[in-house]
Amino acid sequence: MQRAKAQTAALMASPEDTEQQFYEALQTADLERLMAVWCDEEEVSCVHPGGPRVVGLGAIRAAFEHVFQQGAVSAHPERVRRLHTGDTAIHQVLERVEVQDAQGQPGHGWVIATNVYLKTAMGWRMVLHHASPGTAHDIQELSEEPAVLH
Repeated sequence: MQRAKAQTAALMASPEDTEQQFYEALQTADLERLMAVWCDEEEVSCVHPGGPRVVGLGAIRAAFEHVFQQGAVSAHPERVRRLHTGDTAIHQVLERVEVQDAQGQPGHGWVIATNVYLKTAMGWRMVLHHASPGTAHDIQELSEEPAVLH
């Protein structure tokens, strides 16, 4: 058991590793792998696009069980902005989600997500995934120009 935990921690040696594990779990509908990325804290939370805030590991597990009943979620992180300070990392992500339209034709939608990670004794773990519906317009970012030219 300790060896399995050590291997899991090794897979999540950075916030980027944990994020990769999270999205791979979504893409394969692997609930156990998805839950392994979460921090073992009561106040972890998740917000699915258009949904309520879900708090606690049990509630998050139940929410993803419901999602995976519909199948895997083909979400691919793009345009990740990272803020990393000490034992905390915040990733702002534009997710491209593969979907089918009403006629069954493949297409994609966009989701804007914020993923927050904490460094723990078991590696980096997710404490928040907050996803909001996006549009194709969200591909274009509005950002402030640097005040100093180098």
